[in-house]
Amino acid sequence: MPVARNHMSRDLLTVSRDAPLGETAQRMVDRDVGAVLVMEGAELVGILTERDVLRAVAAGIQDETVVSDWMTRDPDTMSPDDTTQHAAVLMIHGGFRHMPLVEGDEVVGMLSIRDLMRVVLDNAAPRGV
Repeated sequence: MPVARNHMSRDLLTVSRDAPLGETAQRMVDRDVGAVLVMEGAELVGILTERDVLRAVAAGIQDETVVSDWMTRDPDTMSPDDTTQHAAVLMIHGGFRHMPLVEGDEVVGMLSIRDLMRVVLDNAAPRGV
């Protein structure tokens, strides 16, 4: 069974909890990522996803709106040595699409549903090819 470490993203976008939400959303667009890790120093304190930003927009964000107003606090995490199957089970049952991977107290990567789909479809070809 493949392990998460072999499929995780290592180039992570991070922000502080007091970062302006609008600027953070723009950074997510610029980097083409669906989630940003919210850090306090080296400690993971939250995650902000596309869904969180959409909820904030629907509620009518203001210029003073910050990441901590909409982030998910204390997100679920797992070890990069756990299997991709374990990640899929946690993500499907938890209803989320991004999983921070940690070793000890250090965030070392992020696994997304898209990453997991690549694992599943690794040897598949589109119809007609």
